[in-house]
Amino acid sequence: MTDQKTPPVVLVDGSSYLFRAYHALPPLTTSKNHPTGAIKGVIAMIRRLEQDFPGSKVVVVFDAKGKTFRHELYEEYKANRPPMPDDLAIQIDPIHQMVKAMGLPLLIVEGVEADDVIGTLANEATSKGIDVVVSTGDKDMAQLVSDHVTLINTMTEAHTDRDAVLERFGVRPDQIIDYLALVGDKVDNIPGVNKCGPKTAVKWLQTYDNLDGIMENAHEIKGKVGEYLREALDTLPLSRELATIKMDVELDFGLEDLQDRQQNDAELLALFREYELRSWIAELENTDETTDSSSNQKPPREKRYSVITDQQELDEWLARLKKSELFAFDTETTSLRYISAEVVGVSFAIEPGEAAYVPFGHDYMGAPEQLDRDDVLAQFKPLLEDPELKKVGQNLKYDKNVLANHGICLEGIAEDTMVESYVLNSVSSRHDMDSLARHYLGEETISFESIAGKGAKQLTFNQLDLEKAGPYAAEDADITLRLHQAIRPQLAEVGRLESVYTNIDLPLVPVLSRMEQRGALISASTLRQHSQELAERMGSLEEEAHELAGAPFNLGSPKQLQTIFYEQMGLPVIKKTPKGAPSTAEPVLQELAHEHELPRLILEHRSLSKLKSTYTDTLPELIHHRTGRIHTSYHQAITATGRLSSSEPNLQNIPVRTEQGRRIRQAFIAQKGYKLMAADYSQIELRIMAHLSGDKGLLTAFEHGEDIHKATASEVFGIPRDEVTSDQRRSAKAINFGLIYGMSAFGLGRQLDVGRKVAQEYIDRYFERYPGVLKYMDNIRKQAHDDGFVETLFGRRLYLPEINARNKQLQQAAERTAINAPMQGTAADIIKLAMIEVDNWLRAEHADKAIMTMQVHDELILEVKEDAVEEIREGLVKRMSDAAELAVPLLVEAGVGDNWDQAH
Repeated sequence: MTDQKTPPVVLVDGSSYLFRAYHALPPLTTSKNHPTGAIKGVIAMIRRLEQDFPGSKVVVVFDAKGKTFRHELYEEYKANRPPMPDDLAIQIDPIHQMVKAMGLPLLIVEGVEADDVIGTLANEATSKGIDVVVSTGDKDMAQLVSDHVTLINTMTEAHTDRDAVLERFGVRPDQIIDYLALVGDKVDNIPGVNKCGPKTAVKWLQTYDNLDGIMENAHEIKGKVGEYLREALDTLPLSRELATIKMDVELDFGLEDLQDRQQNDAELLALFREYELRSWIAELENTDETTDSSSNQKPPREKRYSVITDQQELDEWLARLKKSELFAFDTETTSLRYISAEVVGVSFAIEPGEAAYVPFGHDYMGAPEQLDRDDVLAQFKPLLEDPELKKVGQNLKYDKNVLANHGICLEGIAEDTMVESYVLNSVSSRHDMDSLARHYLGEETISFESIAGKGAKQLTFNQLDLEKAGPYAAEDADITLRLHQAIRPQLAEVGRLESVYTNIDLPLVPVLSRMEQRGALISASTLRQHSQELAERMGSLEEEAHELAGAPFNLGSPKQLQTIFYEQMGLPVIKKTPKGAPSTAEPVLQELAHEHELPRLILEHRSLSKLKSTYTDTLPELIHHRTGRIHTSYHQAITATGRLSSSEPNLQNIPVRTEQGRRIRQAFIAQKGYKLMAADYSQIELRIMAHLSGDKGLLTAFEHGEDIHKATASEVFGIPRDEVTSDQRRSAKAINFGLIYGMSAFGLGRQLDVGRKVAQEYIDRYFERYPGVLKYMDNIRKQAHDDGFVETLFGRRLYLPEINARNKQLQQAAERTAINAPMQGTAADIIKLAMIEVDNWLRAEHADKAIMTMQVHDELILEVKEDAVEEIREGLVKRMSDAAELAVPLLVEAGVGDNWDQAH
């Protein structure tokens, strides 16, 4: 009988994780604008360690404030370190409070660093025959590694033992201190040897074994680096001492004194609530009597995942699904491109922790026998098409599209976790499942890359071994259900978010799906001709540029442009790159182009090159072989303000006002017997500004149907409206739109090509004539600072994490967003409501006459039968105009043509 091995002591380098969590996670904040990214990251890692090392003593160590003995050795130690960001500093105390509430020893020892406390405790443990795991992301800790001490980086899951140190650094653990002394450290300001990089340090240590040996033989080392070594001989002992972790700090406690306390659930719950760590709140609230108080560990959530290859088991699940009030559903497919994807298997869950995966398309060599795909889908079809059977999914629009490829029309989309998360807080996290599980459930899910590989060698799902694919797919359904249970109740608690979700974003899911499946028809021949013309124009521009420069050069090379602009032509340096070179970025070229021809030619060439590569060359390649159309993907959870975006192709970025952009729109055509109809809201954001601000001047102008830009020009320039010139109207338009985007006098002056002083006079005069607008802007700024968010007319919230940042530039950018977001977000809400209404109307009354095919900014594009154009136009304009009730009319303009440009 052997003695049971003592579990290792786990020493956590809290300070290392503090910075890494801060930089790794998005800028999360509470609804009161308190940053929480580092809090969440550090506490999640500590909780993970408790799970991974059951029965181990876990000790958390942080750096103390102030200087250490190393500063006494070397006054410049860490002198190069920037001060800790304010939004990180205020997260330290909550972390300390949570660690204590978890019942874990928290050590902060003045005069030394956390590394030294960890080194000393590790030394004590190993002297008593106890193994040690040091949880850190700090490379310096590699010097502690021994047969009894290993490192673990919880963020990367990397384990470092003796062999791993040798593999990573090229030296043994006992050589790490000398390695660090040679290489130096810019962040900690350890001098090292000038120009001695890791390869040189490894080479020297392999030759001479240690620093003393290197110093004794410094005269043998040739070249410039040898000279640098000899110059550093006096400081190398200091570098070594600075790099050495102390193993003998005089502590007034030992490992045995560091007893875990009982976790204080009430205190921890209060902290989790204060900092809105919702998934952990739910865990604590659901704690039952089965918790093992003696170990302070909650039993892990039991996961019952099954892979169904038997008809009887499938029958049992189908029966349960039919009776369920709500079930989570997910598809596994062969491609992320919905229009080409085939379903490989389906997963589902009714209760948290229990889920199943039915594979039917895994076709790798030696794959086990599976149920027949057509049979399974035929059995699921009635359930999936039943609108009364409620389903929840993560981005169900994708699943609806993929199922359509198999003749199944998914109905009963009752909930969508991606949309729930996005409506709850569009900026607190990314909205993919892995990020949401981490954010709301505190769990790391199985990543696709971990089972399928990366890059060119990545397997598609049908090629995955069922032993790996089954748990991954089942987990997707389980996590989806649990995310819904965690997020959905919060929507009801926060303002009017539940209404935004149930009335706007969720009903839009099937609408977008139908538009995506329909796709848009384009003329490949038109685009190819346009592409050829672009190539010819780019060639002419290149020749002109070469002539102006006096020699051929690469128009796409920043280095060559720097030489020509700043050395040969002597143009003024407006901005520099981070490395100190004169910039040739687009904003710089735009400024230079006011005075110089060559930058203007370069800009035009870049613009045409982008159009050619993004649209005229690419769009024909996106035509799907089965449908003969292009099928964009609309994204509901990308932009912060609620606007839709699209990809493959991105329809939102096709230029509107240029001839080349119009040429691209001419390639979007209607099928035979149909016309394209394009309807868009006229000046919708200005109308929303009039409504939100209540400014009498704006309200009157819109109510009387006046040209708002002429009206503004008349007010700002103090002239009768019938005398306003086209240039004055253009300037007024820039003022109108510039101010709602928070533009400064400098920005407006540059756009109008006038001085900053003149631009400021325009702005001052504008606010004199429209005082309600100024009052609205002042109020919304104050509200943003007080609440940390702004709202659209319908209650959608945009949180502003940097509204109270100490950095003035960040704060001012957040203030500009605060002014514009309610207008841009309200416009987005209005067109979404219009899309839902128009889709319902067309499907109910005109399914054979018209269908929506695209949505771009404030515009809807329909394909309409030629004999139904007037009927559809009238109904479309009415429904879009009635989508919201504002203090001013919503004006909709609808055009018709054989192509998008004609209709626009």
